[in-house]
Amino acid sequence: MKKFLVAALAASLSLATATVLYAQEKGKVGVVVKIGGIPWFNAMEAGILEQGKKLGVDATMIGPTSADPALQVRAIEDLIAQGVKVIGVVPNDSKVLEPVLTKARDNGIIVITHESPNQKGADWDFELASATGFGEAHGKLLAEKMGGKGEYAVFVGSLTVPLHNAWADAAIAYIQKNHPDMKLVGDRYGVAEDVDKSRSTALDLISANPGLKGFLAFGSQGPIGAGRAVQERRKVGEIFVLGPFSPGQGQKLVKADAISGGFMWNPKQAGEVFVTLADKLMKGEQPKDGEEVEGLGVIRPDFENRNIIVDQLVSINKDTVADLAALGL
Repeated sequence: MKKFLVAALAASLSLATATVLYAQEKGKVGVVVKIGGIPWFNAMEAGILEQGKKLGVDATMIGPTSADPALQVRAIEDLIAQGVKVIGVVPNDSKVLEPVLTKARDNGIIVITHESPNQKGADWDFELASATGFGEAHGKLLAEKMGGKGEYAVFVGSLTVPLHNAWADAAIAYIQKNHPDMKLVGDRYGVAEDVDKSRSTALDLISANPGLKGFLAFGSQGPIGAGRAVQERRKVGEIFVLGPFSPGQGQKLVKADAISGGFMWNPKQAGEVFVTLADKLMKGEQPKDGEEVEGLGVIRPDFENRNIIVDQLVSINKDTVADLAALGL
């Protein structure tokens, strides 16, 4: 019996050691997001950690203390120094990151981006929503809420976030083509990754524009800040706020009609995809046209621009927000 127990223990230890060595051989994966500590990226981190455990990949997330591209550059430099195998990034400024991402690739590191189609310096970028589809869906919903008339303002995370601005472009183009009686106030405002800046900007715009009837806020904190401003000014039902946001963070505002709704994709799912693609690429496998990839479904990669784009929009409204929040989103 003792011999049996010793043999079993040895076998167990051997398996554990082999698992650790296998993970080490596969290399580490570091994902740098826009900002740490907010619900959207907390959910993404959960996806990264869970999928890493599932696939035996050592994957972690780095969340800077503010949405400052310089902090992302510093985090990527640290990952390069650590000798990780894969760096994932959700860029705050695609151009600022180009040199450091190119440096990573020159050091033999695989680079995967998200929310930054056509990113220079990346091996692949993946999106869970097409820029045109996502922007037009929000533009159409805002027009419905506003009755096709009135002034509206547009927030983005910053004026240098490619995907936010692509969404804004698509939404504005849809509204201009289909609802000529809707007028854009000023230009877009780069505040939607900061709830306080979104709130204060919305308050200023409400004061300066008596005819303002809507906010399109592309960036997870934009709808929250604008929704709070609408509540403070007692404009619920008069000014409509739409955009992607964390359901858990915004559900009270949705139920109070301070946020009228929006669309999103699942950030936890995006975290899982980072690890799934990293695992695939570390094995030397490349995405193939028509193949099914966990978290993405059937893919049709754009090999020239290195993009993998699918449309998996999730509606956020009074009927769905509680269930989405219960998922930890």
